Formats: sequence, structure tokens, C-alpha cells
Amino acid sequence: MDTPPPLKPRRPGRTRSTVVAMAAVAAVAGAVTSCSTDSDSDTSTPSFSERPSPPDTASFSGTAPSMKESVVESARAAASAAASSASAAASSFEASVSAEVERANKAAENELKDVKGQGNAMSDVSMTGKPRSGTGGLLVVLVNITNKTDSEASYAVRVDFLDSSGKTVETRYVGAEDLAPGERAQPLAVSRKPAEPPLTPKLSQAQRY
Repeated sequence: MDTPPPLKPRRPGRTRSTVVAMAAVAAVAGAVTSCSTDSDSDTSTPSFSERPSPPDTASFSGTAPSMKESVVESARAAASAAASSASAAASSFEASVSAEVERANKAAENELKDVKGQGNAMSDVSMTGKPRSGTGGLLVVLVNITNKTDSEASYAVRVDFLDSSGKTVETRYVGAEDLAPGERAQPLAVSRKPAEPPLTPKLSQAQRY
């Protein structure tokens, strides 16, 4: 019977190389895993911004107005706005007045500069108030002028607007030129003052010339 040849012993150097290589791979894999975990941990960590600091009130200058000053300023602003509104409304209401009528009113003002007293034509003139509902809230007076003479004549009329104490706070002039005998004209005297406080119109002068 043939005896099998003896087995060759394994080379110990090759086995150690394999083990070393596997250990190196494992170490690299562990390092990669560790880096990945640290990166993920950093990404998932929320970031917080620093809380804003309150303003430094010590740098503010000036003082707040008192209650009384505020009320006074508000009242002044309201009065100024009311006066501007009344003036604008008067201008709008008078916009339809013809240039000829405006010229007659200017002529009336010039004529009355040298007149003393009430003038010579108070009996030829009267006034009628117009409802505020039709004048945009303005105080408007219809001045009725009738030539009661037997010849052609022109008229100049002055209307004063008085406050509750009887003081004249506004004056308006209206006129009518070249009225034939018996002819009548009705110019308008428009106050530019606010509706409050209320004013009273007064026929102060009427001159025929």
C-alpha cells in the first residue's frame, strides 16, 4: 500500500498579512462611521441667535407734550381746517359768478370808500337769506336792489357779518350797474367764515350813483 506524501505546512507569514489587512479595513471603516456621525450630529444641532438688546432710552431727547398742550394744538388745527374749508367752499360757490358781476362788486367797494353814513339808497335795498342746504353750508345773503327812481342808476351795497357780540368780523361788497327805472338786481353776499360760531348779516350801506 502506497503511503500518501506528507502535507506541506501552511506558510505562517501569509496568514498574518491577511489578518493585518482585515484589521486595517475595519479601522478605516470605523473612522468613516465616526466622521459621518459627528457630521450628522453637527448638522442636527439647532442654532440660536443672540437675543436683541432693548433700546437705550437714555439717548432719547425731548419730552412728551402734556395733555393740555395736545388739546390746544388739536383745537387750533381744527379751527384752521374749518376756516380753510369755508374759504374753499365760498370760492367754489362764487365760481359761477360772471366776471361782469365781480367787476360790479369791485366798483361798489370803490364807490363806498368816500360815503359817509348809510348812504342815499337804503330804501331801495333789502336782504334775504338763502338756506344753507343749497349753499354748501355757507352763509349767503341775496341782496335785492330795485331802482325806484325815474332814471337809470347804479348801486353800491355793503353787507357786514356780525358775531354774537355785535362786532363786525367780515365785510362784503356787492353792486349793480346801469339799472333802468323799476329794474331789479339780486347779487349775492357770501361769507367766507366757518358756520360756527354763527354770524348775522347786516345791511350797513347802500349808495345810488
